Amino acid sequence: MIKVGIIGATGYAGAELVRILAGHKNARVEWYGSRSYIDQKYADVYRNMFQIVDATCMDDNMEKLASQVDVIFTATPQGLCASLINENILSETKVIDLSADFRLKDVSVYEEWYKIEHKAPQFLDEAVYGLCEINRGKIKTARLVANPGCYTTCSILTAYPLAKEGLIDMDSLIIDAKSGTSGAGRGAKLANLFCEVNENIKAYGVATHRHTPEIEEQLGYAAGRKVTLSFTPHLVPMNRGILATEYARLTRKVTAEEIKEVYDSYYGKEKFIRVLGTDACPETKWVEGSNYTDIGFRIDPRTNRIIMMGAIDNLVKGAAGQAVQNMNLMFGEKESEGLELVPMFP
Repeated sequence: MIKVGIIGATGYAGAELVRILAGHKNARVEWYGSRSYIDQKYADVYRNMFQIVDATCMDDNMEKLASQVDVIFTATPQGLCASLINENILSETKVIDLSADFRLKDVSVYEEWYKIEHKAPQFLDEAVYGLCEINRGKIKTARLVANPGCYTTCSILTAYPLAKEGLIDMDSLIIDAKSGTSGAGRGAKLANLFCEVNENIKAYGVATHRHTPEIEEQLGYAAGRKVTLSFTPHLVPMNRGILATEYARLTRKVTAEEIKEVYDSYYGKEKFIRVLGTDACPETKWVEGSNYTDIGFRIDPRTNRIIMMGAIDNLVKGAAGQAVQNMNLMFGEKESEGLELVPMFP
């Protein structure tokens, strides 16, 4: 039985971790860390856990926690994990960080985009970027995994095979992405109030969103060179979901059948990536509540562009589900254990 500790268990991603792990045959949550709700019953914070979780919220004492569990999930704001982690902790337990603290290899890029000092740059080289379908081998032997963000997971997986095969001009890549409001976290913010979000759609972080360098770095590895792209996120009035629509010029003339073969060669055996037929486009409602990524595409011969589309649930494949998938790899479990979540509809 894998003993699990969660720091940030009462945020949306942390709560999703609790929900998923409740159905995991070989893992048990031992520590529900929440600085905001110390000594309060977890089921009083999330009533969906009434008579399911009989535990009290604890603090974020990572040193103490490390000696009691096999893996720690940190579902916390940027900067916290880096401020707490050290060699003693990593010698006792594995860490899966859901923040951005260890996703970027260049500390100066992290500090430029996140506007905070990195407290543990000595672990950046060791940290493995936890995109399971791409870094599976490295994840299996990792002590520290940087769980990708929601926009980045969707954006990278959607374009990765074509970037890797040199089929798209990376200098022309534009990513237009939409997210449900849970992606902004559970904290009270004026911009996320019902009357601000309902009956509205808006772009935000235009040309400045912090997931941009993460997408560029990972697709740069795929393309074998530095990548600079345009990424624009939008907030839409729904609870869950990410839809990324990506545009790029083709580097040569290809048919839809050839593109489908490329996607299938990369993802055909992947449990959690579903490459749609050429007559279907991804929709968030068909992945909601699941760990699936749905990917589709269209070739536009008039403009010599390809339109790539991807959809995920931002709290599952974009956060907690992917984190559990990483945990399964790190502990030799069946990769899909606890994640056989059929998408919810309606």
